[in-house]
Amino acid sequence: MKGKRRNGLPRYCSLVIDRHKKRRIRFRTKGVDTYLPFPPVGPEFEMAYAAALAGVTEWRENIGASRTRPGSFDALAVSYYRSPTFKGLRETTKRTYRRIIENFRVKHGARMMRDLRREHVKALIGDMSDRPQAANRLLSLLKIMLDHALDNGWITANPATGIKGFSKKTKGFHTWSDAEIAAFEERHLEGTRARLALNLLLYTAQRRSDVVLMGWQQINGRTISVKQEKTGAELDLFMLPALLTSIRELPRDKPTFLTTDFGKPFTAAGFGNWFRDRCNEAGLPHCSAHGLRKAAARRMAEGGMSGDIIKAVTGHTDLKQVSVYTAAANQTALAEMGAKAIAGKKSRTNIVQPNRKVGQRKGE
Repeated sequence: MKGKRRNGLPRYCSLVIDRHKKRRIRFRTKGVDTYLPFPPVGPEFEMAYAAALAGVTEWRENIGASRTRPGSFDALAVSYYRSPTFKGLRETTKRTYRRIIENFRVKHGARMMRDLRREHVKALIGDMSDRPQAANRLLSLLKIMLDHALDNGWITANPATGIKGFSKKTKGFHTWSDAEIAAFEERHLEGTRARLALNLLLYTAQRRSDVVLMGWQQINGRTISVKQEKTGAELDLFMLPALLTSIRELPRDKPTFLTTDFGKPFTAAGFGNWFRDRCNEAGLPHCSAHGLRKAAARRMAEGGMSGDIIKAVTGHTDLKQVSVYTAAANQTALAEMGAKAIAGKKSRTNIVQPNRKVGQRKGE
């Protein structure tokens, strides 16, 4: 298990003695404060620790009632967490995977993998028709984990292979219009924390997970350096005057530009919830932090910027991803630009009258 301290305990864990003089392992980090089984070794502890990392605490109803059985989904999860495949993932991806896996384990952890059939997987996914995106994410992860079970000889075939998820008809997060941006600015004036958040999101075109980490240490003249939390992409972004104005008077002893009411940096999820409340205050309940990233891409597309230029700002790796973000660009304006390009540039032609032939009279 990664992240051990010198005292031999995993990260975020400490040894405590309760009022009954019993040893217990306390897990405490942002948003999670719970107790894990003692001693801090073995499948039971690892299952509880993984659940705590994912922010899931329901595991306590099952831990202690029964041990992890070999061949069960619980055992598969523990084995997958130990695998090079999982350990090689980015930390943000690990957290997402753990959350999905641990929520699934609450209901199905004790079930044996050898009993899982194709019709069972279809039924599990079908029961999530009201949450198609969550269903598709679960299906993708089940395929990965069942491949892991197949490689380790737990099953003879992957029952999830070939099963299709729900059709992706959603447009994703709503792209802010210029009118919605103006409405937010009217409600949250320059100098407020909400306006600072808007400017950071819009004028850098970055994700909330990157915006909450921005601070003076990343500023170099007129640029701000960003290493994207999700992709690891490293960007140097030109700062527009509106953004420079927003940060000019901010204290330089804080680790980040945006802080909570307690003066601490936001978590990405905490910031997302806080910013949604600010959107609600501006009468924009359908708007979100991520929608401003899409609005920035839309504005660049409407300004005639190429896909490569947009990629250089957003950090996307291919034009297909960019097209998703620029889908809300004003079609009429872009079509007019295209039509003018088709017409080409008309050059002015000077008509020169030929000289009269020798001997030719005027008017002949």
